Amino acid sequence: MKKFSLLFCVALLACMLTACSSSESNAGSNASKGKITVGGKDFTEQHILTQITSIYLKEKGYKVDEASSMGSTVARSALENGQLDVYWEYTGTALMVYLKEPVETDPDKAYEKVKELDRKNELEWLNKSEFNNTYAILMREDYAKELGIKSISDLADFIKKNSSKLKFGSNSEFYARKDGMKGLEKKYNFSLPAKNVVKMDTGLLYNSLKEGQVDVAVGFATDGRIKGFKLLVLEDDSKFFPAYNGAPVIRQEVLEEYPELGDLLNELSDHLDADTMKDLNYRVDIKHEDINEVAKTWLVEQGMID
Repeated sequence: MKKFSLLFCVALLACMLTACSSSESNAGSNASKGKITVGGKDFTEQHILTQITSIYLKEKGYKVDEASSMGSTVARSALENGQLDVYWEYTGTALMVYLKEPVETDPDKAYEKVKELDRKNELEWLNKSEFNNTYAILMREDYAKELGIKSISDLADFIKKNSSKLKFGSNSEFYARKDGMKGLEKKYNFSLPAKNVVKMDTGLLYNSLKEGQVDVAVGFATDGRIKGFKLLVLEDDSKFFPAYNGAPVIRQEVLEEYPELGDLLNELSDHLDADTMKDLNYRVDIKHEDINEVAKTWLVEQGMID
């Protein structure tokens, strides 16, 4: 009986040791590859990009802290100071606001320039995505079709002949800036009477256009309301507006420590284009879907996570 009890205890101890070893092994396999702080600015598109990046990196084994809803210059400073490891920035914003360089309308040239200049700041621009969240001149699809307008040049030709017939919706900033309304009129050689410009808050422009209170309005090219309200982005055929392509920007120190991050974040960039971004923004702003679910569903649909 004592012999049996001794054998049972030995067997039980061996079992416990095996379980402990297995548990340690599993804990090791689930260990984080590293801790990454992902930042983001305070508007819908940036919230979506922050969530997509965070969910994806977590699925790839990283511990992720999020720092969202930041102002543009605050996010940039946080990256430079090491409080953030990566966030999505726009080429035009970096070029003109942070680096104090002239406007660049060519997306590839803008990207190569910020990539080169920011290396001196120990920041690495990863792959440029194909979504360009620049200014856009918008019309209702049905009205633009009725007038035969597809581009800003078409609009300029119409205004020259019928300047009193169109109401143009603009926020105060765009109307006052030299690279806004005044620059647009100069580039496309037209002039709209001041009484035909209706100034309002940016958030009201899309609804005003949808409801026919204005005929043309300035907006942003990847806004979800373009799809939701059946608006047309007029082709900027004379290349007036600066390029604002999004790209992940990461500290060189972090990329050197975790080289795999470059490939992972480039994969995200390579899957994003203007139509995709408009659709994701639409699902959040118009259909009021949860941002986290929108981001996760998109990643699953792309086959990037299970």
